[in-house]
Amino acid sequence: MIINILIGFIALLHLYILWFEMFAWETRGRKVFKHFPGELFPKTKTMAANQGLYNGFLAAGLIWTFFIQNEEWRTNVAVFFLGCVAVAGIFGALTASKKIFFVQALPALITLALLFLL
Repeated sequence: MIINILIGFIALLHLYILWFEMFAWETRGRKVFKHFPGELFPKTKTMAANQGLYNGFLAAGLIWTFFIQNEEWRTNVAVFFLGCVAVAGIFGALTASKKIFFVQALPALITLALLFLL
């Protein structure tokens, strides 16, 4: 049950990131990334939307696990998508902001650890 809650939380987080990067980049983005010059938001809108789409794919994969009946298959799909989230979070922490590790990678790594322990 705890693993399902964590997977659901991570999926919702990535749906939020999809919305933020695809549809609210020029509005909410300016408030979140105050250190970015304002003129960058229109210029990077397409790039942000692309990143948002990828986050949507991660969320879709995690949500898919709730509909898989076979436990082994469900676990394998969850491991794959949680691994993708963890790798993306680690890469983001190394290249963009260390905060990304705690927001994105750490929840995925904790969930993966619980999957392997249980």
